[in-house]
Amino acid sequence: MIIRRYGVAILLSFMILFLLSAFLLLSFREGAFDAHIMLAGGIFAAFVLVQYNVLAAVFRRIDRYVLLITDFLQIISVIMLYRMKPETGERQIIWILIGTVLMVIALTVVRRAGNFGRWNLLFMILAVGLLGVTLVLAQRTGGALNWLQIGPFSFQPSEFAKILFLIVTAYYLSTRQHRRDLWPYFLFTILCVLLLVAARDLGAALLFAGTFLIVFYVGTGSLWITLGAIGAFAGGAVASYYIFGHVRTRVQVWRDPWATYNENGYQIVQGLLAIASGGLLGSGLGNGMPQSIPVAESDYMFAAICEEFGIIVGVALIGFYLLFIVRGVLIAMDARTKFAKLLVFGATCLLALQSFIIIGGVIKMIPLTGITMPFVSYGGSSMLSSMMVLGIIEGIAVQNGEYEEAEIAEMGGQME
Repeated sequence: MIIRRYGVAILLSFMILFLLSAFLLLSFREGAFDAHIMLAGGIFAAFVLVQYNVLAAVFRRIDRYVLLITDFLQIISVIMLYRMKPETGERQIIWILIGTVLMVIALTVVRRAGNFGRWNLLFMILAVGLLGVTLVLAQRTGGALNWLQIGPFSFQPSEFAKILFLIVTAYYLSTRQHRRDLWPYFLFTILCVLLLVAARDLGAALLFAGTFLIVFYVGTGSLWITLGAIGAFAGGAVASYYIFGHVRTRVQVWRDPWATYNENGYQIVQGLLAIASGGLLGSGLGNGMPQSIPVAESDYMFAAICEEFGIIVGVALIGFYLLFIVRGVLIAMDARTKFAKLLVFGATCLLALQSFIIIGGVIKMIPLTGITMPFVSYGGSSMLSSMMVLGIIEGIAVQNGEYEEAEIAEMGGQME
């Protein structure tokens, strides 16, 4: 235990040193020292220290490595956003602060709640309602209807609908013993995916469908139904290609972005050039040209990071996501109830799929879809929903620890 805490302290110290060093470098970007940027870096470093130590003290059984991974990803995010546009970096810090509060709320609720029982019907209605309202009232962005504007604020309802989707999925797959009892859940999932497809938010549709397929198979072991669902979703993807012009465009651009470099292929080509120009070790913080990549602060953060920090850091980021997945699966395996197992496993799958869908799009492994890189891309909706999903994972981790402590205490009492 002492060795583990010593190792965690070293990792946290390295992260803070990295953050402060990067902000010190950024504070001289204009030639003269900019105290405002250095102050922002100091404030964020203090927040990371306080956040980690307070959470570790209040929730003693929290998974510290998952928390550290998240903190490091957010540090990378804030550094790159300040490098590209300081005001965007400031807003990201605010979203991280708000997200931490929501994470603690989600952690507390999940830690104490059961499977939410009849609340799941309300969750289903809310999720479908959020996606339906988006289809009717949202603004079109990049060909998709995915942003709602309320006064000066805009947000993506699908980011919060996916949290409700996780809870409903875990509830049905843990409480229904017969396949025929799952039809309400099947219809709910199909309706969610269809609404996202109709809104042309194909990245979110892929995320919902992929999470369903993985969690359903793990929760039921039903190979034939899973294969049938894969076939249905594959057929839907092919139909989307023929129905929606912007889907055909994205596939064509993915196949040969150089053919339309001056038009639709510009973003993909610039992202690939940025990664290539950074090489193994990167051009150095402040020496790249991330501003040449359209929407670099959200869709193409991975390319911007690789350009200035190098492919080696890009690979390290993928490694951090993989470690996050491993920790999430271990938490799921330790959970005492089937609902808790499926909920934390679904949350882990959701973040894993989201990470690799966007990274795969940036490096041209798959067609690019308009989703964000969890904890790294700029955006309030993305950061808040990702932090709530983190709260779900940590809530089950704390619950596992409390069960373990109770079992040890009970065994000790029996021995006496």
